Amino acid sequence: MSVLSPSPALAEGSEDHAAGSQIAKHEGTGEMLMTPPALEAAGRVDGIDVSSHQGNVDWGHWWRAGKRFVYIKATEGTNYRNPKFTQQYNGSASVGMIRGSYHFALPNRSDGASQARFFVQNGGGWSRDGRTLPGVLDIEYNPYGGDTCYGLSHAAMVGWIRSFSDTYHALTKRWPVIYTSAQWWDKCTGRGGDFSSTNALWVARYSASAGPMPFKWPFHTIWQYTSSPIDQNVFNGGPDRLAALATG
Repeated sequence: MSVLSPSPALAEGSEDHAAGSQIAKHEGTGEMLMTPPALEAAGRVDGIDVSSHQGNVDWGHWWRAGKRFVYIKATEGTNYRNPKFTQQYNGSASVGMIRGSYHFALPNRSDGASQARFFVQNGGGWSRDGRTLPGVLDIEYNPYGGDTCYGLSHAAMVGWIRSFSDTYHALTKRWPVIYTSAQWWDKCTGRGGDFSSTNALWVARYSASAGPMPFKWPFHTIWQYTSSPIDQNVFNGGPDRLAALATG
């Protein structure tokens, strides 16, 4: 995918929340495990995720540490663009990582379709080059206080997510991965939306296991298990399955 440098961040960085930042705040960080237990090395691939908070990342360091994939924050709402996106996206690819982008959702700011379009226009696209992962919808606790579920009813939240997902699919021919926690998802969708047949799950849980899955998902594709010393993830499968996710 050709990457253009996104416009500078708007709103003076006020809309810059990393994946899992609100899950850690509301659900805790557990033991902050450095390595995920109970997973065989042959059936996993280790990765990380980053945002502008990490600045210019030393990609060689993380490659030597065994990280083989990364998700990079591109956008939030319809105003924020990660000012470090180009360095992070291109830098990770230059050391050999498979990489993709994520969007931090603000469902009370604008509709799902608008945020999906903004995401695709600012680094969230996809191409079948074998090294680009499908984009991610990061949907979690409201970082601005107030209602946890952004003031949306269960049906409205499911509709918002479906609008984002359908629009992203129409623009890229891929279904976005959904990043969330089981607690937030079940509380804010009311266990009323089933995305398990289309959208891969990236679950956040800072514990010794990935725990129960959100409604209807039988398993996770990616598990974010710690944010120390950086957000760390494990892909639930070997390198061949990660490659399959990238190529579609």
